[in-house]
Amino acid sequence: MPKGSPELTNARREEIINACEKLYKTMSFKEITMKEIGNMTSFTRTSIYNYFQTKEEIFLALLKREYEWWTASLREMIEQHTAMTKDEFSDMLARSLEKREQLLKILSMNHYDMEAGSRPEHLAAFKVAYGDSIRTIMDGLTKFFPSMTVSEKQNFIYAFFPFMFGIYPYTFVTEKQRTAMENANVNYVFMTIYEITFHCVRKLLDEEG
Repeated sequence: MPKGSPELTNARREEIINACEKLYKTMSFKEITMKEIGNMTSFTRTSIYNYFQTKEEIFLALLKREYEWWTASLREMIEQHTAMTKDEFSDMLARSLEKREQLLKILSMNHYDMEAGSRPEHLAAFKVAYGDSIRTIMDGLTKFFPSMTVSEKQNFIYAFFPFMFGIYPYTFVTEKQRTAMENANVNYVFMTIYEITFHCVRKLLDEEG
C-alpha cells in the first residue's frame, strides 16, 4: 500500500478508475492497457501499480463502484414505497438498470477472466458490493411480496442476476452486427434496457410469486 493519507489513496484510486471508465467509452477492454490508463492520470504511470497490479483489478473496481451506485438507488426506491404491485416492482428494477449502462456493459465482458486476474483482496471487496445488491433485491421482494417463500425469492435471484449479463449485448448493437442479422435473415426485434428488463422481471414474478 502506498504511503500517504487515506484521502490521498482514495483520491488516486478514484482517478485511476475514472481514467479507465473514460477510455472504455471509446475503446474495448482488449485495447485498454495499463499504459493507456496511466497516461490519463495526473501522477506517474508506474505509481498505478501501488494501487492496482492489473487492468482486470481496475475494471473490477469500476464494476464494484457501479454495483454500489445501483444498490444505493435501489434502496432509495424501495424505501420510498410501502407497497408495490408486480408491474411497479418490474418498473422499478427496469428504471434502475436503464441508468446503469456502464454496469451492464462491463458485465457483458468475460467476467471469469476479470475476477481471475485480480488479487483476493480486490475480489473480496467486489463480492461485498455484489452481495449487497442481491440482499437489497431480496429485501424488496420480502417487503412487497410477503407471500413469496425463501425458495421462490432465491429462484428469482438466480434467474435475474445471470440475466443481467446479457442485457447489454441484446440492447446495444453495432452497425456491423445489425447488417449481419439482416443478411442472415434473422427477424430480430431490438429492445431497450427498460423493455427487456421489465418483461423479464414481470415474468419471473409471475413464475415465482
